[in-house]
Amino acid sequence: MKIEVIAQSRAKQGSGASRRLRHAGKVPGIVYGGNVAPLVIELDHNNLFHAMRNEAFHSSILDLVVDGKAEKVLLRATQWHAYKQQIQHVDFQRVAADQKLHMKVPLHFVNGEIAPGVKLGGGIVNHILTEVEVSCLPGDLPEFIEVDLSKLAAGAAVHLSELKLPKGVELVSLGRGEDLAVAAIAAVRGGGSAE
Repeated sequence: MKIEVIAQSRAKQGSGASRRLRHAGKVPGIVYGGNVAPLVIELDHNNLFHAMRNEAFHSSILDLVVDGKAEKVLLRATQWHAYKQQIQHVDFQRVAADQKLHMKVPLHFVNGEIAPGVKLGGGIVNHILTEVEVSCLPGDLPEFIEVDLSKLAAGAAVHLSELKLPKGVELVSLGRGEDLAVAAIAAVRGGGSAE
């Protein structure tokens, strides 16, 4: 899925200039990384706000078009207003096709309703992790990782080592020797009548 973000370079910097940008419906930002100097940019607030509501925007390689010139970037940081639904600042990192990157990728849980622990045992699915950190080349970055719960019994768990990963994708935690539980089915105690 290709996600394009349109921006303009900006000359004025500092808190006063950033404040004026925000009043004009713009978001100040920066693009850094690679062998190029950091570039200060501005983006349209509404377009960015709506793009950020898409889960894939946070874990995909983005095509950032600055003054008509495109480059591959990742969203690295977002600052929000303390109480308004307003983006204050964004940071993008340039991506090199031949350098591995570390990214958090969301988990999508499927087949929980047909898992034996739920269907037969009356258990409840407990999502322990909602995202995992992966290491891969930019071209191999998955939008999400699917967790199949269809064979999970009550009291059982799915661990990182059991996930089916796309080609070229490694889990950072497994590399450190941490085989964390991703989801489990909690057994519900047998219900007698309340006295």
